[in-house]
Amino acid sequence: EGLNDALLPFFKVGDRVMVLIRSGMWQEEVTVPSAQTFQMPESMTFEEAAALLVNYITAYMVLFDFGNLRPGHSVLVHMAAGGVGMAAVQLCRTVENVTVFGTASASKHELLKENGVTHPIDYHTTDYVDEIKKVSPKGVDIVMDPLGGSDTAKGYNLLKPMGKVVIYGMANLLTGPKRNLMALARTWWNQFSVTALQLLPANRAVCGFHLGYLESEVELVSGVVARLLALYNQGRIKPHIDSVWPFEKVADAMRQMQEKKNVGKVILVPGPEKEN
Repeated sequence: EGLNDALLPFFKVGDRVMVLIRSGMWQEEVTVPSAQTFQMPESMTFEEAAALLVNYITAYMVLFDFGNLRPGHSVLVHMAAGGVGMAAVQLCRTVENVTVFGTASASKHELLKENGVTHPIDYHTTDYVDEIKKVSPKGVDIVMDPLGGSDTAKGYNLLKPMGKVVIYGMANLLTGPKRNLMALARTWWNQFSVTALQLLPANRAVCGFHLGYLESEVELVSGVVARLLALYNQGRIKPHIDSVWPFEKVADAMRQMQEKKNVGKVILVPGPEKEN
């Protein structure tokens, strides 16, 4: 309604497109609004396209629109081997001299270093706050926080002056083999809260990001997608696919993530199984 016509994509039958939509995509045929579809570059595979939009838009807007990432900045990326994490690490490489601290299991550290994580941290065996302070006593400029709970407070306290913590998820509420109500309540109770009066002398910012609630902001999101496709075409970003599963193996695909084995995106595809 009232959209600038120039913004609406013009597609013809047979064009390869990728879709940004909140749910309902785990099926063979879907109907989607054209304003939420984007033309794929010639060289992009469908698997890459499936891995690109949600993860890279999130990482881009958290780092650049809220985080104001600049040359020489330092960033803490939690779950650095996940979809958004890997996207963020690649995007940090598009800016000069950015130091990336990335939390992940030790088995993933080599791969993370190859992808641009300056300091991988194993959160199972060390306190990431201590590890960061050893390298950067003043802390970091941007904390990407998909965890919530008490980790937001830790991230906030790691910020340098003019630093930002950007909350974009609540993994602490959702993960773990047995999430009982008490654990949920405890995480919720521990959720970080700060007042304007505390923020003023601290010279810090707390931001909240949820891509799902930007659905109607077609211009804003289209602008980000255009910048991401330019970076893809320049070879500066490339979605990292962990594994590809047919629909009937959805339980195995979910287990791959639940057991935290994946590095990058786990993709579901219609049709017969492909070689991973």
